[in-house]
Amino acid sequence: MTTVIQNVKLLNEEGELVVSTIVIENGKIASINGDIPAGATVIDGNGHFASPGFVDVHTHLREPGFEHKETIATGSASAAKGGFTTICAMPNTKPVPDSVENMQLINGLIKESAVIRVLPYGSLTKDISGEVRTNMQELKEQGAVAFSDDGIGIQLASTMYEQMQQAAKLDAVVVAHCEDNSLIYDGVMHEGKRNKELGLPGIPSICESVQIARDVLLAEAAGARYHVCHVSTKESVRAVRDAKAAGIKVTAEVCPHHLLLEEMDIPSDDANWKMNPPLRAADDKDSLHAALLDGTIDCIATDHAPHTAEEKCCGMVGAPFGIVGFETAFPLLYTNFVETGKWTLKQLVDWMSVKAAQIFDLPYGILEVGASADLVLIDLDKEQTIDAEGFVSKGRNTPFNGWTAKGWPVVTMFEGNIVYQEAE
Repeated sequence: MTTVIQNVKLLNEEGELVVSTIVIENGKIASINGDIPAGATVIDGNGHFASPGFVDVHTHLREPGFEHKETIATGSASAAKGGFTTICAMPNTKPVPDSVENMQLINGLIKESAVIRVLPYGSLTKDISGEVRTNMQELKEQGAVAFSDDGIGIQLASTMYEQMQQAAKLDAVVVAHCEDNSLIYDGVMHEGKRNKELGLPGIPSICESVQIARDVLLAEAAGARYHVCHVSTKESVRAVRDAKAAGIKVTAEVCPHHLLLEEMDIPSDDANWKMNPPLRAADDKDSLHAALLDGTIDCIATDHAPHTAEEKCCGMVGAPFGIVGFETAFPLLYTNFVETGKWTLKQLVDWMSVKAAQIFDLPYGILEVGASADLVLIDLDKEQTIDAEGFVSKGRNTPFNGWTAKGWPVVTMFEGNIVYQEAE
């Protein structure tokens, strides 16, 4: 089957938008601005921007075990609506992908339900308990994209070190949610000014940065590739920057909400503003921006974490951490950073696609001849208000409800097939 997408705008090497034609054959990009084969199905791109499909290396699909929050079907459809064509699913499910049997179960569910490419993580420890180590070689053979106990920081340095040693032998990436449990103090938001105004217990910044500092030294000793989840503090940025300067094989991600918001934006004791790590201080947010621009932080990931309205309805204490992110990530970042001249469109696309894929050596997030035909058409001029009730995700837990943004995906294609199309 041959499909031709005419009248779309592609970014050239200089970051300029150029009107182009894309020819897709058998799920791959056959040519760009080449001849149009006879009998091809022709799609009018209406002058929209054609981006590589986005790659999200940090997501939570909840299935199996927590289908009341999200399923692979609803989560992958939500991602497709947001322009994502490859997502990596964290292992905090029930059962946990900590054995061959459980990985096979999850792979079967993905094959049955996903509308885009879903790559599962394997866990670092059994039942993500931080104690008994998993057999990473067996999990990698079953398709684990990388290894993490995300949601829980591994407390024992010996456990992390030993798994890093195993990962180094496999050339696998160890991915960490960094949090020292002894420094959480039952906090529900950042330990700063706003938590005191709201009378809520705070989580100090050192809780995150001290474990990153530990882990980069362990990664150096083990010779392992190490990726830091959702960096949120200036101290964490410093630890990653120093580690990179020392030649340690470390990469890092930042989430849209940590780039867009800080502690003083929290309006009240509203659990839709509760995420882990929490929204930090203004100078932390500034540090994250600088770290993206200088390459200390490698990519943007959503940490899409859906919960039910009932779980999020009664204030921060007792409510679960996490917000959804698939369907709003690109418009929010495009509006607040590209439209304002702080970033270029090419930078944003790189951080959401090719650079994310490179962390795990994935051949995705690129729009070039021979690549998988994973792409998203975006109406850069379309402006609309975010309405959580219209999300495809089961989750409605977002602090961005009611915000107005530009740059909305209108068509997403995965392996040459349309998996999302804006309703007319």
